Amino acid sequence: MENNEIVIAVKEIDKDNKKLRKIKLIIFIILSILILFFIVLSIVYNGGRFTISLDPTLSSDNGIILYDDIVVKESKRKLTADNLEYMDNISIKWLPDNIDNEKDGSHNGENYIAYTFYLENQGNETINYWYSIVINDVIKNVDEAVRIMVYLNGEKTIYAKTNSYGLPEEGTIAFYNDDEAVLEERQEFNPGDIDKFTIVIWLEGDDPDCIDNILGGEIKLNMEIREEHKRVYE
Repeated sequence: MENNEIVIAVKEIDKDNKKLRKIKLIIFIILSILILFFIVLSIVYNGGRFTISLDPTLSSDNGIILYDDIVVKESKRKLTADNLEYMDNISIKWLPDNIDNEKDGSHNGENYIAYTFYLENQGNETINYWYSIVINDVIKNVDEAVRIMVYLNGEKTIYAKTNSYGLPEEGTIAFYNDDEAVLEERQEFNPGDIDKFTIVIWLEGDDPDCIDNILGGEIKLNMEIREEHKRVYE
């Protein structure tokens, strides 16, 4: 009887060990999936900072360079603005009056993104180029309240999505379409010219569409500078 009891006990322990190993394997698989999912989200969203990219052909064929420091003038194909982990709604009235001249590169403030950079024609020909701000992704209709302010050589233009009646918001130019917030042509960019851009992005609290429903929303934007023949038509 004692031997049988020992055998039964050993069998029970073996069963428990197998169950434990199976549970551990399941937990490991679930954790691996969650970690992979987190990595993918990090790439998609944390990698979604506001960027400015220069068309390589425009750069190589026409001698156009892009930089964010007027003193150093280190040419880059892509610039990346500092990100904000969280953006609450504010009023345009709260933005600094000198935001276009604060500093080069990133100069974000509380609840807004601000970035200053330069485009220089070091070539020998006068050219035209297009600049656009592309809407890559929108979550919870946050684009309904977003504002994009573009300073080009000190001249300010504000862009916003049309209101519920299909009309431009007060004091703004309507987004070009659902995929591009901004699409503009810069004409007669002469040799030696330097264009200064400052881009400011915020959520306008005075917009009627800035409501609780957009809480937790996200928007991914990037700016592209490209050759004139690459205009996107409606």
